[in-house]
Amino acid sequence: MMETRMSEAEPIRIWEETVDAAWVDYNGHMNVAYYVLIFDHATDAFLIQIGMGEELRERTGSSVFVAEAHVTYDNEVLEGERVYITTQVVGSDEKRLHLFHQMHKCADDSLCATNELMILHVNLQSRKVGPFPDFIHTAIKDISKIHAALEKPSKCGRTIAIPNRPKPSS
Repeated sequence: MMETRMSEAEPIRIWEETVDAAWVDYNGHMNVAYYVLIFDHATDAFLIQIGMGEELRERTGSSVFVAEAHVTYDNEVLEGERVYITTQVVGSDEKRLHLFHQMHKCADDSLCATNELMILHVNLQSRKVGPFPDFIHTAIKDISKIHAALEKPSKCGRTIAIPNRPKPSS
C-alpha cells in the first residue's frame, strides 16, 4: 500500500504495481483480466485505509461485494511497466460506495485504464446488504466531502453501446 494524502481535493494515489510477465497475452500487452486484478488490489488498499481490512471482517462478520463494475482500456501496458492507481469517491450512502479508479503509467502519467465500481456492504452471515459500521461510514463521508470538490470523471457513468449512425442518403 502507498502513503496517501486525503486533505487535498484530488483523487487518492492508492496503489502501484509492476506488470508481471505472466500477465502478458498473445498480443504482447497486459491481458484484460490483470487490469481488473490491479484495480482490485487498489480497492483493497482503499478499504484498508478506511478501516475495512481483514480484522474488521473477522470482528464484525461484514465485508463488501462489488455489485457492478465497468472497465475502460485506454492505453496498452507492457511487461515490466509500472502503473499507479488513483481512487475517487464518486458517491456513497449508508450501504453503498461508488468508486472510480484510474490507472496511469508511472513513467509518463498517461492514462491506461479506468474502473468504476458500485460496492455494497454485506453481512457475511445473512448474505444481505446492510449499513456500514458507523466509523466506516464516517470515514467514507469524510473522503466524499473532500472529493465533492472534484469534477466527476468524464468516463464515469458510461454505458456500452454501438452509436446510432445516420444512414447514408440514397
